[in-house]
Amino acid sequence: MTETLPPQLQLLVREYGHNTYQLAQTLLTLEDRAERTKRAHQVVQLMFRLNPGVREQQDYQHKLWNHLYAMTGNQLDVDAPFELTGLDQFNQKPKPLAYPNKAPKLRPYGKNVEELIAKATEIEDATEREQAALSVGRVMKFLYRMHSKDVPKDVTILKHLKDLSGGKLVLDINQLETLGGLDTIAGAAGGGRSGTFLVQQPRAERGDRDQRRGGGKNDRRDKRRGKKGGRDQQQPPQ
Repeated sequence: MTETLPPQLQLLVREYGHNTYQLAQTLLTLEDRAERTKRAHQVVQLMFRLNPGVREQQDYQHKLWNHLYAMTGNQLDVDAPFELTGLDQFNQKPKPLAYPNKAPKLRPYGKNVEELIAKATEIEDATEREQAALSVGRVMKFLYRMHSKDVPKDVTILKHLKDLSGGKLVLDINQLETLGGLDTIAGAAGGGRSGTFLVQQPRAERGDRDQRRGGGKNDRRDKRRGKKGGRDQQQPPQ
């Protein structure tokens, strides 16, 4: 008899037993709704005892009631504590996932960078838009380096930034190189004030400054040694 049932219902009969299935069918013959509801609660308790491992699952009681409802052919009319749907959710086809229809214009940056650029172009204040463009440029340079394992030039990043923004985000490469490039600029993402840039000092100036500091320390150290009792060099005997 159970061989004629749908495959999913056959699994329920094997899980709870043929006698439980017969009890579920008996509920349909009861005319009194209150009595039918009482017996349905008893059958659900029996199903729980036959399969106690279901307790570990989420909303296991709702699941038991749906199994009972399915074993009656979705015809059980009782005052159940849950909305009974049976096994209908297994018969419904899942909705297709929405995949992007088009790839990003430049693969090293991805779709998220294009969204950041679109947000930056919507900024009305010129200073804030410039800081946003600098921040996005630094991100683009980092992603390009991770993608190609090569350090790109700032002129390449600025060209890509201009192309992705449709010409709305244009930075002066000469001024950018004068200030140290994208790697040395602390834009809005770094917490700096608008228009404040972090410029590295030339190495020659740092060397001269360190040499001056070092020379001054040596002179002061020699003077202190002379004051602390350093004796003069002895003269050769006459």
